[in-house]
Amino acid sequence: MKKKYLAMVTVLVLILSIGLTGCGSSKSSKSLNGQEITFMIPEWGVPSKEMLDEFNKETGVKVTVETVSWDDIHDKVSVAGAGKKSPADVIEVDWSWVGEFTSAGWLSPVTLTQDDIKDMPSISSFTVGDKIYGIPYANDFRIGYYNTDIYQNAGLKEPNTWDDVTAQMKTIKDKGLMKYPFTLPLTAGEGTTTSLLWLTYLRDGKVFNDDNTLNKENVMKSLNFINSAVKGGLINPANASVKDVDAYRQLSNGEAAFMVGPTSYVGKVNDAANSKVVGKVQPIIPPGATGKASQTMALVEGIGVTAYSQHKEAAEAFVKWYTSKTMQTKMYDAQQAIPTRTAVLSDLINNGKIKNSGAMLETSKLIKSPFPTGVPKYYTEMSSAIFNAVNKMALGQITPEQAFDEMNTKITALAKGSK
Repeated sequence: MKKKYLAMVTVLVLILSIGLTGCGSSKSSKSLNGQEITFMIPEWGVPSKEMLDEFNKETGVKVTVETVSWDDIHDKVSVAGAGKKSPADVIEVDWSWVGEFTSAGWLSPVTLTQDDIKDMPSISSFTVGDKIYGIPYANDFRIGYYNTDIYQNAGLKEPNTWDDVTAQMKTIKDKGLMKYPFTLPLTAGEGTTTSLLWLTYLRDGKVFNDDNTLNKENVMKSLNFINSAVKGGLINPANASVKDVDAYRQLSNGEAAFMVGPTSYVGKVNDAANSKVVGKVQPIIPPGATGKASQTMALVEGIGVTAYSQHKEAAEAFVKWYTSKTMQTKMYDAQQAIPTRTAVLSDLINNGKIKNSGAMLETSKLIKSPFPTGVPKYYTEMSSAIFNAVNKMALGQITPEQAFDEMNTKITALAKGSK
């Protein structure tokens, strides 16, 4: 009888325990209901009212969108963060801001499953140590493009190495098929910095040493390559003064035969309204040192939760929802935003929504970060040192060696000063 009584008590305790656990879970899921959060994002990332209504229906959280320019977001976050205030609960986090924002304590870490992490290779740009401070929503990794008509007329096949690129550009120019067959941003701007970074990373896999100083051997290869291409008339000298977009547009205008550039050109080269090479450009895995590159760099946009948000749980729920598979598909349909999730990109290619994708999917799986310890907090100053030195070299004002010394002196000082 005693045993029977004890058994009944045990069962009763278990039932109560399960019931309480269930209530606790229910309370947690309902705790977001009625909360309101703000979302600061550039125009290109604004979700539709219908999308926001869906999130509100799912969670009970109301989201107010503040559409702010990319540059202004950075400034607003900096000003608010200095005063230990939140500019918004969820904000745009560009990959290049991660080091600055995390070192200042302006972002709150978010949690993701291992499956989600594996599905988004560009998450590496938002990872510091073992913590994730943002989730990428719009992809822009570097991929190769070549004009198949020009290559066929020149008797060439797609390049596998950067030595191939040099030889092929000379052949195309010598045959009179194009005056400036290769294009690359060389102006005093951010696009020139990232060009030097990805060019070095694609070929050698290492831009920075473990102490965040420049790897001289590898960076010098890139500087010498660029200098030779400019002096050899393979790159339009106007690239040293035109905007990045104008340098890239030379491919869609039929003025360049090869480039490594933004993922968006997979679609742009086949946009009949703005392209003169529809059906004539093939996206490929970029060249490397001795064969195809085994890594590429992404210049990706993400969103994160601000450290001073009063609604962190609701904000994180929104961040995860906004970057989910379903939403990335919808955002591609609405805004043509290239998804950061491999699974979504694969679906869009397989169902024909992304056409003439070439090696787009394969290249997306090669995304890694060139920064050994994460994007440094002094990235803006470092970028300025790089693009100014490269631009002066492109204009013939300094040699590759002088360009390296100029940027290296500044970057070494920045790296040492950040310790």
